[in-house]
Amino acid sequence: MISIIVPILNEEKNIQRLQKNLKALQGEFEVVFCDGGSTDRTLELIDPAFRVVNGRKGRGYQMNEGAKSATGDLFFFIHCDTVLEEDVLNKISLNVKTGKSVGYLRLEFDSASWLMKICAFMSGLRTSVRKIVYGDQGIIITRELLEQLGGIPQLPIMEDLEFSLRLKKQNIPLEQVRSKIITSSRRFEENGMFRTMQQMQKLQLKYLFGKNVELILNEYNDVR
Repeated sequence: MISIIVPILNEEKNIQRLQKNLKALQGEFEVVFCDGGSTDRTLELIDPAFRVVNGRKGRGYQMNEGAKSATGDLFFFIHCDTVLEEDVLNKISLNVKTGKSVGYLRLEFDSASWLMKICAFMSGLRTSVRKIVYGDQGIIITRELLEQLGGIPQLPIMEDLEFSLRLKKQNIPLEQVRSKIITSSRRFEENGMFRTMQQMQKLQLKYLFGKNVELILNEYNDVR
Protein backbone atom coordinates (compact mmCIF):
# COMPACT_ATOMS: atom_id res chain seq x y z
CA MET A 1 0.00 0.00 0.00
CA ILE A 2 1.08 3.56 -0.69
CA SER A 3 1.08 6.13 2.11
CA ILE A 4 0.55 9.67 0.83
CA ILE A 5 2.14 12.03 3.35
CA VAL A 6 1.36 15.74 3.30
CA PRO A 7 3.03 18.30 5.62
CA ILE A 8 0.59 21.16 6.24
CA LEU A 9 0.57 24.56 7.90
CA ASN A 10 -2.29 27.05 7.53
CA GLU A 11 -3.56 25.57 4.26
CA GLU A 12 -7.27 26.32 4.51
CA LYS A 13 -7.22 27.71 0.95
CA ASN A 14 -5.86 24.48 -0.52
CA ILE A 15 -6.87 21.63 1.78
CA GLN A 16 -10.34 20.97 0.35
CA ARG A 17 -9.19 20.94 -3.26
CA LEU A 18 -6.41 18.52 -2.39
CA GLN A 19 -8.75 16.18 -0.54
CA LYS A 20 -11.16 16.08 -3.48
CA ASN A 21 -8.23 15.21 -5.74
CA LEU A 22 -6.97 12.50 -3.38
CA LYS A 23 -10.39 10.85 -3.11
CA ALA A 24 -10.45 10.42 -6.89
CA LEU A 25 -7.17 8.49 -7.03
CA GLN A 26 -7.14 4.89 -8.18
CA GLY A 27 -5.54 2.11 -6.15
CA GLU A 28 -5.00 1.24 -2.51
CA PHE A 29 -3.62 4.08 -0.40
CA GLU A 30 -3.84 5.99 2.84
CA VAL A 31 -3.41 9.70 3.49
CA VAL A 32 -1.51 11.14 6.44
CA PHE A 33 -1.56 14.88 7.02
CA CYS A 34 1.11 16.13 9.40
CA ASP A 35 0.29 19.52 10.85
CA GLY A 36 2.99 21.92 12.01
CA GLY A 37 0.74 24.06 14.20
CA SER A 38 -1.96 25.52 11.95
CA THR A 39 -3.86 28.47 13.42
CA ASP A 40 -6.49 28.81 10.69
CA ARG A 41 -9.33 26.39 9.75
CA THR A 42 -7.08 23.79 8.12
CA LEU A 43 -7.60 21.03 10.68
CA GLU A 44 -11.37 21.38 10.92
CA LEU A 45 -11.62 21.10 7.13
CA ILE A 46 -9.87 17.71 6.97
CA ASP A 47 -12.14 14.73 6.27
CA PRO A 48 -12.20 12.17 9.13
CA ALA A 49 -11.34 9.51 6.55
CA PHE A 50 -7.81 10.91 6.50
CA ARG A 51 -5.36 10.67 9.37
CA VAL A 52 -3.90 13.75 11.03
CA VAL A 53 -0.77 13.79 13.17
CA ASN A 54 1.07 16.71 14.74
CA GLY A 55 4.74 17.51 14.41
CA ARG A 56 7.31 20.17 14.96
CA LYS A 57 6.98 23.01 12.45
CA GLY A 58 9.24 22.49 9.45
CA ARG A 59 8.74 20.23 6.43
CA GLY A 60 11.55 17.81 7.27
CA TYR A 61 10.25 17.31 10.82
CA GLN A 62 6.65 16.97 9.65
CA MET A 63 7.49 14.52 6.88
CA ASN A 64 9.23 12.25 9.36
CA GLU A 65 6.30 12.39 11.78
CA GLY A 66 3.97 11.48 8.95
CA ALA A 67 6.19 8.56 7.96
CA LYS A 68 6.24 7.26 11.55
CA SER A 69 2.45 7.15 11.56
CA ALA A 70 2.09 5.67 8.07
CA THR A 71 1.43 1.96 7.53
CA GLY A 72 2.32 1.57 3.86
CA ASP A 73 5.50 0.04 2.46
CA LEU A 74 5.85 2.93 0.01
CA PHE A 75 5.83 6.63 0.89
CA PHE A 76 4.68 9.41 -1.44
CA PHE A 77 5.43 12.90 -0.06
CA ILE A 78 3.57 15.80 -1.66
CA HIS A 79 2.81 19.46 -0.94
CA CYS A 80 -0.68 20.67 -0.14
CA ASP A 81 -1.00 22.88 -3.24
CA THR A 82 -0.68 19.85 -5.51
CA VAL A 83 -2.94 18.18 -8.09
CA LEU A 84 -2.30 14.57 -9.11
CA GLU A 85 -3.48 12.45 -12.04
CA GLU A 86 -6.02 9.78 -11.14
CA ASP A 87 -3.79 6.86 -12.16
CA VAL A 88 -0.59 8.17 -10.56
CA LEU A 89 -0.51 5.50 -7.85
CA ASN A 90 -0.76 2.72 -10.42
CA LYS A 91 2.21 4.19 -12.27
CA ILE A 92 4.18 4.55 -9.04
CA SER A 93 3.48 0.92 -8.15
CA LEU A 94 4.65 -0.18 -11.59
CA ASN A 95 7.93 1.67 -11.12
CA VAL A 96 8.53 -0.02 -7.78
CA LYS A 97 7.77 -3.46 -9.24
CA THR A 98 10.57 -2.88 -11.75
CA GLY A 99 13.02 -2.31 -8.90
CA LYS A 100 13.00 1.50 -8.69
CA SER A 101 12.99 2.47 -5.03
CA VAL A 102 13.01 6.28 -5.18
CA GLY A 103 11.44 8.64 -7.67
CA TYR A 104 9.55 11.81 -8.55
CA LEU A 105 6.93 13.09 -11.00
CA ARG A 106 7.02 15.44 -14.00
CA LEU A 107 6.37 18.94 -12.72
CA GLU A 108 3.88 21.38 -14.23
CA PHE A 109 2.52 24.65 -12.86
CA ASP A 110 -1.12 25.72 -12.82
CA SER A 111 -0.34 28.63 -15.12
CA ALA A 112 -0.50 29.17 -18.87
CA SER A 113 2.51 31.49 -18.71
CA TRP A 114 5.36 30.41 -20.98
CA LEU A 115 7.76 31.58 -18.26
CA MET A 116 6.26 29.06 -15.84
CA LYS A 117 6.48 26.35 -18.50
CA ILE A 118 10.18 27.14 -18.83
CA CYS A 119 10.53 27.01 -15.05
CA ALA A 120 8.91 23.56 -14.98
CA PHE A 121 11.19 22.36 -17.81
CA MET A 122 14.26 23.61 -15.96
CA SER A 123 13.15 21.76 -12.82
CA GLY A 124 12.99 18.52 -14.77
CA LEU A 125 16.36 19.21 -16.38
CA ARG A 126 17.91 19.91 -12.97
CA THR A 127 16.68 16.59 -11.64
CA SER A 128 17.78 14.54 -14.64
CA VAL A 129 21.22 16.17 -14.87
CA ARG A 130 22.13 17.19 -11.31
CA LYS A 131 20.00 14.52 -9.57
CA ILE A 132 18.41 17.10 -7.27
CA VAL A 133 14.69 16.64 -6.57
CA TYR A 134 12.48 19.15 -4.76
CA GLY A 135 9.32 18.54 -2.81
CA ASP A 136 7.00 20.14 -5.36
CA GLN A 137 7.93 17.31 -7.77
CA GLY A 138 6.66 14.73 -5.29
CA ILE A 139 9.10 12.40 -3.53
CA ILE A 140 8.49 8.66 -3.75
CA ILE A 141 10.53 6.24 -1.68
CA THR A 142 10.16 2.77 -0.23
CA ARG A 143 9.90 2.44 3.52
CA GLU A 144 12.92 0.16 3.50
CA LEU A 145 15.16 2.66 1.74
CA LEU A 146 13.98 5.61 3.82
CA GLU A 147 14.80 3.69 6.99
CA GLN A 148 18.24 2.83 5.61
CA LEU A 149 18.83 6.54 4.96
CA GLY A 150 17.77 7.45 8.49
CA GLY A 151 14.59 9.21 7.40
CA ILE A 152 14.05 12.58 5.77
CA PRO A 153 16.73 15.07 6.90
CA GLN A 154 15.55 16.73 10.12
CA LEU A 155 15.60 20.26 8.79
CA PRO A 156 13.02 23.07 8.76
CA ILE A 157 13.97 23.91 5.15
CA MET A 158 16.26 22.48 2.43
CA GLU A 159 15.25 18.99 3.52
CA ASP A 160 14.67 18.00 -0.12
CA LEU A 161 18.06 19.32 -1.21
CA GLU A 162 19.85 17.49 1.60
CA PHE A 163 17.83 14.35 0.85
CA SER A 164 19.00 14.50 -2.78
CA LEU A 165 22.61 15.02 -1.75
CA ARG A 166 22.47 11.93 0.46
CA LEU A 167 21.06 9.87 -2.40
CA LYS A 168 23.85 11.08 -4.69
CA LYS A 169 26.49 10.26 -2.10
CA GLN A 170 25.29 6.66 -2.02
CA ASN A 171 24.79 6.46 -5.80
CA ILE A 172 21.07 5.77 -5.44
CA PRO A 173 19.35 6.66 -8.75
CA LEU A 174 16.29 8.91 -9.01
CA GLU A 175 13.66 7.68 -11.45
CA GLN A 176 10.91 9.80 -12.99
CA VAL A 177 7.43 8.31 -12.90
CA ARG A 178 5.55 8.98 -16.13
CA SER A 179 2.85 11.08 -14.52
CA LYS A 180 2.58 14.82 -14.03
CA ILE A 181 2.19 16.70 -10.77
CA ILE A 182 0.63 20.14 -11.01
CA THR A 183 1.66 22.64 -8.37
CA SER A 184 0.65 26.20 -7.60
CA SER A 185 2.50 29.08 -9.21
CA ARG A 186 1.19 31.50 -6.55
CA ARG A 187 4.59 32.29 -5.02
CA PHE A 188 6.10 33.09 -8.42
CA GLU A 189 3.12 35.22 -9.43
CA GLU A 190 3.07 37.17 -6.16
CA ASN A 191 6.80 37.81 -5.94
CA GLY A 192 7.81 37.67 -9.59
CA MET A 193 9.21 34.57 -11.33
CA PHE A 194 12.77 35.79 -11.86
CA ARG A 195 13.04 37.30 -8.40
CA THR A 196 11.68 34.13 -6.78
CA MET A 197 14.01 31.86 -8.76
CA GLN A 198 16.98 34.11 -7.98
CA GLN A 199 16.17 34.14 -4.26
CA MET A 200 15.76 30.36 -4.12
CA GLN A 201 19.02 29.75 -5.96
CA LYS A 202 20.80 32.12 -3.60
CA LEU A 203 19.42 30.34 -0.52
CA GLN A 204 20.36 26.93 -1.91
CA LEU A 205 23.92 28.09 -2.55
CA LYS A 206 24.13 29.44 0.98
CA TYR A 207 23.07 26.04 2.30
CA LEU A 208 25.60 24.22 0.12
CA PHE A 209 28.33 26.53 1.41
CA GLY A 210 27.41 25.79 5.02
CA LYS A 211 25.30 28.71 6.19
CA ASN A 212 23.19 27.98 9.28
CA VAL A 213 19.85 26.54 8.17
CA GLU A 214 17.87 28.61 10.69
CA LEU A 215 19.29 31.81 9.16
CA ILE A 216 18.36 30.52 5.73
CA LEU A 217 14.84 29.83 7.01
CA ASN A 218 14.51 33.42 8.18
CA GLU A 219 15.58 34.69 4.76
CA TYR A 220 13.15 32.28 3.06
CA ASN A 221 10.25 33.52 5.18
CA ASP A 222 11.14 37.10 4.25
CA VAL A 223 10.69 36.41 0.52
CA ARG A 224 7.59 34.17 0.69
